[in-house]
Amino acid sequence: MDKSLRLLVPFSLILFLTLACGSQATPVPLGTVLPVPGPARSFHLGFTPFPYDISQEAVDFSYARIAADADLIAIHTDNGIPWPEALSGDEFDAHVLEQWEQDRSHIPEGHAVYVAITPISIGRDALAPYRAEADDLPLPSPWDAARFNDPDVKTAWLNYAERVIAYFQPDYLNIGIEVNLLMMNAPEQWPDFLELHQYVYTELKSRHPDLQIFVSLTGPDLLDGYTDADHAVQMQVLQDILPYTDYFALSLYPFMTAYGSDFPDSMWPDLWALSQGKPIAIAESGMIAETLDLPTYGLRIDGDDSGQARFITDLLAQADEQRFVFIVNFVLRDYDALWEKIGRTDLAAVWRDTGLYDENGNPRPGLEIWRAALARPYQP
Repeated sequence: MDKSLRLLVPFSLILFLTLACGSQATPVPLGTVLPVPGPARSFHLGFTPFPYDISQEAVDFSYARIAADADLIAIHTDNGIPWPEALSGDEFDAHVLEQWEQDRSHIPEGHAVYVAITPISIGRDALAPYRAEADDLPLPSPWDAARFNDPDVKTAWLNYAERVIAYFQPDYLNIGIEVNLLMMNAPEQWPDFLELHQYVYTELKSRHPDLQIFVSLTGPDLLDGYTDADHAVQMQVLQDILPYTDYFALSLYPFMTAYGSDFPDSMWPDLWALSQGKPIAIAESGMIAETLDLPTYGLRIDGDDSGQARFITDLLAQADEQRFVFIVNFVLRDYDALWEKIGRTDLAAVWRDTGLYDENGNPRPGLEIWRAALARPYQP
């Protein structure tokens, strides 16, 4: 897979975090789950409130279905950091605080809370941009010349994480999204980032020993031959980071590999063999339920409802076998309407059809499998 396509995963976050978003009435009553008995599950099941359209109706749909079809909500932020304010202790801009309040106020009662933050840019190649009156602003001076291991960056990132913890009271905190992509895209910056991460992780664990703190990694890039990632280098990244993460947490979109939707069954044990005994979490995931055409990249990846259902079935079976901590299916509902409004680009099409609801709000077969697992009692 070429570098431009490999960097597609973070784009979904931009859509979610920069668009205030819409819906149709769902044909499935809120709170409906399949009454299938089964053994206790060790893992939570969750979604992000990624919208399928630009409307309040879509926002409401997403939060309502997370309340009904999940027991975890993923608050995934990847759109900049208020660096100067985090360093000084000044109040964040109203734009930031309003989004925080929307996220916190929509946490369903009884749901676990997973929050993901990152000091790395959406391109996974530099320090995250500035966030104030808008998202993804250029870094002001002197932050525009700062390195990951600069003392002010260390202090600001620690302070920011502390504010997130105090505000959201998360059960699970990701402090580095898909960090192995930094080594792929800007390897010269990896040592500086590692120093930053080691410092902040150690400080946070000393202050919050019971909070689960970790980073996420793009799973397929850890496997030899699945992407164009240098396998030996990725194994070094893994050795560097594993002592400083509570979980082996993965971003998992198997269709975005050399195998497309028809990935080998050996993917599962090959991934778990890399965990070195760390508890496993799926920080974000998805499988296409329709054929994906990407003319810009000269790609056509076959997909259908049954293939997505098989992926969900296999993923849940692995969760039982390996006693996962949680699974997040990033996109709740296909966002064809949003895709139309933002220009029908190939880039935005990649995850368009990975929802467990189709573009009309109809549940896919994979959702019924998901609900059957959700109906089982949770017992960590």
